[in-house]
Amino acid sequence: MVEERTDGWYVVNVADARWVQSPDFGKRALFEKEGVTFPHQGVNIAVMEPGKPSCRYHRENAQEDFLVLSGECDLIVRGEVRRLKAWDFFHCPPGVDHVFVGAGDGPCAVLMIGHRPERFEYFYPADETAARFGAASKESTPYPRVAYADAVRPAPCETPPPWPPA
Repeated sequence: MVEERTDGWYVVNVADARWVQSPDFGKRALFEKEGVTFPHQGVNIAVMEPGKPSCRYHRENAQEDFLVLSGECDLIVRGEVRRLKAWDFFHCPPGVDHVFVGAGDGPCAVLMIGHRPERFEYFYPADETAARFGAASKESTPYPRVAYADAVRPAPCETPPPWPPA
């Protein structure tokens, strides 16, 4: 159910959020309505299967914070691999290379919240550790279209994952 008011605020349950999926990067709950972008911060939930990354290994000029809601994942941060489990929190200051890769026996759900500065900048390093997990760009680049050139674009999710996760 989505409850909406005319002055811009709304409430949406995760199960009713707009979900997208990619065979390369799993499923994602988008809380922004179609065609609307939150101007100050982004919020979504990524659901990754074991061995699948959430995105390409990257850094940006903005703070991000992550909370593992269920399951397990490997966090690759500055070339190091750390296993995270439900309720582990990762604070990521601007400029820190990172990516999540699903791990364990089932899906992993991660709440992702990131600041959106006026001028948003990405960088995708071609990192050996991230490449072992299938999460690195083939070449170092500041351009998302280059980093994701070989990836399938996300499409509306036909079957969102059951929510809440087990």
